[in-house]
Amino acid sequence: MGGTGTVRDRSAVRAYIGSFTSAGGRGVLAADVDTETGALTVTGGSDALADPSFLALAGPVLHAVSETGAGAVAAFDVSGPAPRILGAPVPVEGAAPTHLALAAGHLLTANYTSGSVTALPLAEDGTVGPATTVLRHEGSGPVASRQAGPHAHQVLPDPSGRWIVSVDLGTDSVRVCALDPGTGALTLHGETALRPGTGPRHLVFHPSGTHAYVLNELEPTLTVCRWDADAGVLEPLGETPVVPEGTAGPSYPSEVVVAPDGRFLWAAVRGDDTLAVLALDPDGAEVALVATVPCGGTWPRDLTLAPSGRHLYAANERSGDVTWFGLDPETGIPAREGSIEAPAASCVVFG
Repeated sequence: MGGTGTVRDRSAVRAYIGSFTSAGGRGVLAADVDTETGALTVTGGSDALADPSFLALAGPVLHAVSETGAGAVAAFDVSGPAPRILGAPVPVEGAAPTHLALAAGHLLTANYTSGSVTALPLAEDGTVGPATTVLRHEGSGPVASRQAGPHAHQVLPDPSGRWIVSVDLGTDSVRVCALDPGTGALTLHGETALRPGTGPRHLVFHPSGTHAYVLNELEPTLTVCRWDADAGVLEPLGETPVVPEGTAGPSYPSEVVVAPDGRFLWAAVRGDDTLAVLALDPDGAEVALVATVPCGGTWPRDLTLAPSGRHLYAANERSGDVTWFGLDPETGIPAREGSIEAPAASCVVFG
């Protein structure tokens, strides 16, 4: 796929959608965003990278994982209406990278199948250099079919920028690392054990930076944690369900986001195909499930908040769409407002 046209207005809000090309996805799609209605209009795409399931944006450069057995990342120029790949994909030296993030001049990937985190340096033009560090996780969990070994599912910097946090579904734990910006070396600082068998998938920090919320995939719960940025320590405080009591399931939560003002938290739940709405107390330590609504499709793999904080976007992988919702500012409850076709959709990011 491709597209032609003039360089776009950098002041406009854009969305980028990742998808699984092996399941009929179109690769990386670019879309204009109507900031009033939340509507997306696709302007172009690129299928130059296999299975670009997760994306991260840095100015005019978009980075994508290639969630394949070999595992790679690539950079795309998104200054025009269609993404344009910049050079050949770069191996991450890990299998099936599912997530990536930018920190201290490096691109970091969480490699699910190999259970590792990779650091790769970024050049000034946003292109990616060879891997400098591959930090391999160790351990397992009690769910034999999913936790026979480590499965790193997410990696991200903490709000202070001092630490790199990785969430491992296979070991029921969250690791905290230090990243040397000069060498790209990742050093393990500490590891927090969560309840065995919960299968932690993704984590999000409270806007205050004092708490973090870990969404579990193997049990439909959210683990509330205290975060000490000075010490680099994550402390579990308790769990809250993200599906109503008595839900038959199976339920497989996928993504979690927090409102910029810290009042609400939303989680996507596959199987149930719902979006959970949770209310937070003022300091972020107490969380309560207040409602669930249909996700607008099937198998919501990703959930993203618009930069305005007024719209929520669900990437519904199996129904092949991205659906957007308006958010009630008083209750936090989403109301479906529209959708676009996006086969095998897996991720939405804004820029």
